[in-house]
Amino acid sequence: MDDFFSWLERSSLGEAVRTTPMVYSSLESVHILGIALLVGPALAFDLRLLGVGRQLLPVTAAARHLLPLSRFGLALAVMTGVVMFVSGAVAVGNSGAAPWKLGLLIVAGVNVAAFHWGVYRGVAAWDIDVPTPARARMAAVVSTLVWCGVIAAGRLLAYT
Repeated sequence: MDDFFSWLERSSLGEAVRTTPMVYSSLESVHILGIALLVGPALAFDLRLLGVGRQLLPVTAAARHLLPLSRFGLALAVMTGVVMFVSGAVAVGNSGAAPWKLGLLIVAGVNVAAFHWGVYRGVAAWDIDVPTPARARMAAVVSTLVWCGVIAAGRLLAYT
């Protein structure tokens, strides 16, 4: 993998990000904004699944307003994260935190897919004023823990 990581770093994109003033720091700022737009609404949705506002806010309304923000945040975070990775692929790829971050991102994706293709299909039966099914609550707990882990692993990339 080191050869591939070295090739990425030597690419014109890797060189440009590493050598052009303010590019990396600007990418980092947009990346943090993307994380905030991804995780903030996702955690708010998870709280609704865990029962917060059950009698006030339908799950479908929370999903309609919060999840598009999360998807936009994910797009920003992925795009900027990939470009930042290219500029320092050897160090990041060899970091002890890298497999954790990647693994947790995979778990997050599987959790989202399982939730939306599974229990969420029957949301009409538990949309408002009814206890959220255990499978949906479990998805919310997994989501919360996994996104916190992704953030922690991302921060550790620079230190391990």
